[in-house]
Amino acid sequence: MMEKELPRRQFLRGGFLKSLQSEAIKQQGFQGVRPPWAVAEEQFITSCTRCGDCIHVCETKILVKGAGDYPEIQFSHGECTFCMKCVEVCQQPIFRPRAESAWKHKIEIQSGCLALNHVECRTCEDNCESRAIRFKRQLGGIATPEVQLDNCNGCGACISVCPVQAIKLYYEEQ
Repeated sequence: MMEKELPRRQFLRGGFLKSLQSEAIKQQGFQGVRPPWAVAEEQFITSCTRCGDCIHVCETKILVKGAGDYPEIQFSHGECTFCMKCVEVCQQPIFRPRAESAWKHKIEIQSGCLALNHVECRTCEDNCESRAIRFKRQLGGIATPEVQLDNCNGCGACISVCPVQAIKLYYEEQ
């Protein structure tokens, strides 16, 4: 099954086959995740000098060199603490005001979730500081996860800790 808007380079690399996709693409989707508060992709690519300063100051080491050596978030390495060091060190106009939300993505829990398959697991809830993931208790059954999208800040704390990689990112419509 092909992804929507798959660039030619990704198509030629086999990006249309789920089995050939990297773990990051399987978890985060094709759209790369830029640092928090990054401007729109076109402006980011045009203005970013790929100096790597933001990558070096990232305290959780989730900022890595992505495609084209542009900084990209890898939630498989951990979570964003919103320390703002990447924003402060950057000399280019590639960040939005910090009063705005950091990202346009949210999380969704896929059908492979252990709790949805009658296995007790609350790892995502335990790691979600914003309390976006809560478990609804059920009489005589396993509690099931519910996502409060208004509370989700997109930090990715739940992604790397999920034992079955059942938490994926989705992007809100502009």
